[in-house]
Amino acid sequence: MNKTDLVNAIAENASLSKADAKKALEATLDAIAGALKSGDKIALVGFGTFSVSERPSRTGINPRTKEQITIAAKKIAKFKAGVELENALQ
Repeated sequence: MNKTDLVNAIAENASLSKADAKKALEATLDAIAGALKSGDKIALVGFGTFSVSERPSRTGINPRTKEQITIAAKKIAKFKAGVELENALQ
């Protein structure tokens, strides 16, 4: 399922126009991204939890030159599925 399919499903299930469903989806995604950017955790009970995790710097190897390089530390987004979502997949 891609973004267009998701917008169509939201529009159908919520009795919205496709334009309104697209605005709602984009607003939701922007709110999640904004909260993660500020370091907050988003918990959607039954669905899952979005959080930010720090990945420390580490040493890697350039596959072309076999030279050791330092890979910089960075923040990554994580998602942990909730119990209801996991049960729905079984």
